[in-house]
This record gives sequence, C-alpha cells and structure tokens, in this order.
Amino acid sequence: MTEAIHRLIEQYGLVAVFLGCVAEGESAAILGGFFAHQQIFVLWQAFLAAFLGAFAGDTFFFTLGRSFADHPYVVRLRKRPGFRRAYRLLNTHPNIFVLTNRYVYGMRLVGGIAAGLSTVSVPRFVILNAISSAVWATLFGTVGYVFGLGAERMVGQAFARHERLLIALAVGLGVAILALLVAHHFARRERVKDASDNQANR
Repeated sequence: MTEAIHRLIEQYGLVAVFLGCVAEGESAAILGGFFAHQQIFVLWQAFLAAFLGAFAGDTFFFTLGRSFADHPYVVRLRKRPGFRRAYRLLNTHPNIFVLTNRYVYGMRLVGGIAAGLSTVSVPRFVILNAISSAVWATLFGTVGYVFGLGAERMVGQAFARHERLLIALAVGLGVAILALLVAHHFARRERVKDASDNQANR
C-alpha cells in the first residue's frame, strides 16, 4: 500500500503542488518542501511547481478582472468579503498590494480580481506578481523542508522510507487542516469588518 502511495506522489506530486498553489495554497507549497525533504522529488522542483502555480493563479484572477469584468462569476466575486478593502488599497498602494496580497488569508482571489479592475498595467502586474510568487514559493517551500528536518529528528533515523512517507502524509494532512482553519478564521474576520463598514456607510 505504501509503495503504491509513494509511486503516486512521485508521479503526480509536483502536479498536485502546482494545482494546489493555483488556488490559495500555502499548504500545497509547504507539502512540496516537505516531500522534497523526504527525497520524493528535488527541492528546486518543489519551488518551481509552487512558483508556477502561484504565478498562474494570480495571473488568471487578474485576467478575469481585466477582461471579464461583467461576467456573472466575476460580479459574484466582487461581492465577496474584502473586495472593497482590496480595491481601496490598490488605489493607494498598488505596488505594495500586488507584492503582499497573497500573504493575506482569504484575500488572494478577490485581490487578483481587484487588481484586474484597477489601473495597474499588465507589465507592472506581471513583474510584481513574479517577484511575489518567487518569494512566496521559496518561503513556504523552505518552511516545509525545514519542518521535514525537524520531524525526522523527532522520529529518529530508524524509520524505513515508506514509514517516513506515512508520517509525512499524516503531518501534511494536519498542516492542510490547520491552514484551512486559519483561512476560515481570517475570512470570518473580513466578513465582520465588511459588515461593519457597510453599516457605517449607511
């Protein structure tokens, strides 16, 4: 069973990291670094998959806002919590916003849409997004790799490779659940702030 899981991760792990990072995927980037530490794939490949996924995801959301502003899906996204705040920040500090938007839980999607609707030019967004994606992928991939070092020290060197893989899967699942809970927490705070803003504007 563990050998089958190992083969699946070897074959599709980088694809999963890429797809996970297209969405709001800190946990996917961390898992990429973690599995790189388990020598399932090379660390630079995990960084590259996370970078490409993050860059593609933000560029996609930017393109939605820029070219499909009146599409029903985009209109719905514009009503999501945090959009007004993202748009205000874009107008006052566009460079800082594009560079840091992905680090705010629950804001990456609406931030990309807001950037597309703003006056930020395409070349400017692409350059800033590439810088932000590279730093983000390196940061969270390194966290996963370093976490792998710590986990290996805790469990010792006596575990066989397939047993370490099971530990990695269990820890990875815990990280993903924790990231999801944190994201929900921040999204709930944003909804409360937006509700307060709406009441103040009435």
